[in-house]
Amino acid sequence: MPLPFKQESITLPDNKEIALSRLSKLTRRLNTDSNYRKDYLSFMSDLISPGYAEKVPAEERAIKKGQVWYIPHHEVYHPKKPGKIRVVFDCSVEFAGKSLNRHLLQGPDQTNNLIGVLCQFHQEPIALMCDIEGMFHQVHVNLEHRNFLRFLWWENGRIDTEPTEYRMTVHLIGATSSPGCANYALKKAASDYEDQCGREAGDFVKKNFYVAHGFKSVATPEAAISFGERYKEVV
Repeated sequence: MPLPFKQESITLPDNKEIALSRLSKLTRRLNTDSNYRKDYLSFMSDLISPGYAEKVPAEERAIKKGQVWYIPHHEVYHPKKPGKIRVVFDCSVEFAGKSLNRHLLQGPDQTNNLIGVLCQFHQEPIALMCDIEGMFHQVHVNLEHRNFLRFLWWENGRIDTEPTEYRMTVHLIGATSSPGCANYALKKAASDYEDQCGREAGDFVKKNFYVAHGFKSVATPEAAISFGERYKEVV
């Protein structure tokens, strides 16, 4: 899915110096805090290894001026889970009066009403719950827009070497457009594959999800087991 820019043609200034400055500050902390370094490197490895991010191909490193944007990143620790880190990409960072988020459409809110989802969830006595792991990361970005999602990192996590240019291949947390894109992709997939996977599975995805979390209630243990097995096959 493309990044939903407000204008069909977009030109952004070269903001690499912002990314370099923020990476320099990050380097100092990585070098002085071993636990922080371990957590940060592990998260980034889990981002790059599955292909959610990739090294910028050599032939695209000198891409046309104005068609590249660098996104600084920083950590957020879960307040109730010590050691649980998430690296956040700062799509709101400004340079020369520009930011990536200012150029992105938020899109319509396609999130199901939480009260409606919970009311359906309470209809039967047996509860089933699930969630989509890394929901935004399941939606890829069109090739022509990936260079607007560049960031600096070290190959193989070797912070004693020169940083390398990477880019996201998927929609990312921090972009104004990501929630709308992910919700649209989820409902579109449910509609496109309803004939193949069955109407019940399609309705479950379209009506019983709140963002990345699915809630379903059934009348009997047998129905719960049957639904769970069928749904796993669909996934």
